[in-house]
Order: sequence, then C-alpha cells, then structure tokens
Amino acid sequence: MACHSMHAMPRMNKGALERLQERIRTADRGWFFAAVADKVAERRQARGLSQRELAELVGTTQSAIARLERGGRPPRIDTLLRIADALDCDLVVDLRPRRH
Repeated sequence: MACHSMHAMPRMNKGALERLQERIRTADRGWFFAAVADKVAERRQARGLSQRELAELVGTTQSAIARLERGGRPPRIDTLLRIADALDCDLVVDLRPRRH
C-alpha cells in the first residue's frame, strides 16, 4: 500500500505569478510563431536547402535556423524578412482590431 503525504503547494512570488499570467495571455502568440517555424522548415526543404545553406543566405548561423524551426525564441521581424527573401516568399503580417 502506497502512502501519500500532503504537501502544501509552494506560494508563487509576485514576479513568478506575473510571468505565468503573461504566458497564459500570450499563448496564442506561441502558436503563431510555431506556425511560422513550420512554414520556414517546409519552404526550406521544398527549395532543397539545408539549414546551413539558408543560414548563409540570411547572414545568420545554422544553430539560429535550427532554433527557429524548433519553435525556440521567436525571431526578430528583420530576421524573418531576410528569411522570407532567401526563401523567395513574402512575409505577411496582419494587424487586426481585437474583438471585445
């Protein structure tokens, strides 16, 4: 028979709570960047480019391209513009009023 002890949940400090709330509020942004990362990888492969070759065209490193394709830290907009250009794509960013 297993014994389970009850542990009080640790209290979050104010900073940790604010970071968690921000992550919850911006969860849809994570989806957005993951979708961009998938498109970059698909387009790169369709053009027969390695990550290293794309990196050379963009002026960055292979590890930066790998990070982007894994959905790591979101890239800067100027980096996305260079990637789009190297992949012969248009980068389309839309700004829409929020629905309340």
